[in-house]
Amino acid sequence: MVEPMSREERNAGNRRIELGFLLLVTATPPLIALVGDPTPVQLIAAAGGGFFLGLLLLWYLRRLASEFTAGSRR
Repeated sequence: MVEPMSREERNAGNRRIELGFLLLVTATPPLIALVGDPTPVQLIAAAGGGFFLGLLLLWYLRRLASEFTAGSRR
């Protein structure tokens, strides 16, 4: 029989998902920019913009998730 996940395992899994999401969002703009034959500076700018966007999306998703978890405890 499978035992429930501990809080530490759940937190570690959530961190892995967040890191994977951040890497995906960070890598996408430079890959799209490669279609237009960018300069190295443009690739770095695209990666930086993707990283900032990823952080912004993670902040929003964490905030949204906390609203759902806070509502289920009532």
